[in-house]
Amino acid sequence: MDWATASQKQRDLAYNNNTAVPDAAALIAERAAASALMAPPLAAMAFGETEREAWDLWPASDPAAPILAFIHGGYWQRNRRQDFWTMAEGALAMGWGFAVHGYSLAPEASLTQITWQVHAALDWLSAHGGQHGMGGPIVLSGWSAGGHLTAMGAEHPAVAAGLAISGIFELGPIRDTYLNEKLGLTDEEILSLSPIRRPVVQKPIAIAYGSAELPELCRQSRDFHAMRAAAHAPGPLLPVAAANHFTILEALRRPGGALMRAAAELLR
Repeated sequence: MDWATASQKQRDLAYNNNTAVPDAAALIAERAAASALMAPPLAAMAFGETEREAWDLWPASDPAAPILAFIHGGYWQRNRRQDFWTMAEGALAMGWGFAVHGYSLAPEASLTQITWQVHAALDWLSAHGGQHGMGGPIVLSGWSAGGHLTAMGAEHPAVAAGLAISGIFELGPIRDTYLNEKLGLTDEEILSLSPIRRPVVQKPIAIAYGSAELPELCRQSRDFHAMRAAAHAPGPLLPVAAANHFTILEALRRPGGALMRAAAELLR
């Protein structure tokens, strides 16, 4: 699609995952139901002033085990960390700790504020995680908007590696879609908060997307990986065969899933 000549409807549909996946509502409901059945976290620890600014922690039996720190998606304007508790299954089965944190949503918070909250969350986890049995290396992972926030959070010194799933790495097109009604992206935010425009993080970052995702989502992941590869930054591009924007999470959630295995490879 030629973005410059595309209609508003075409631009909106290019980033509308719920419209692109016919059973999106059922997949979202299944994930939320599975999360509700998860054993609750050992601790819910605040790192900020609001209820959303908190970590839910599932430590491993070994306090030095790696930690999969997960950031939920929802285009920075919906969802909550509790609906992603089921993502702990794969990490715990592998003997890792698991942590998921929330953040304020647009329009109550700008994307600048949301990104700042991710770094505040990592400040807390690196400073206090050991007191809760979570002192191992942090592999930061996130899906959709969380993929974007993973790429931004990978700059934090406490992060050993990253796994960005179905992320947004160039914000320019987002401003041209329905998503910007709540985000209200500024020129400065597009420049400073687009990972593809920032200095390359020389840490292992795996970039994953589903082969059945929207073309724009596939392109964003491929372009970001190409930029990193050109700068000799480590980390693979991981197209997950036949996965759409929602089913791709099974490769991380499922014990032995391909993305959980890829996360482990990042630390070797």
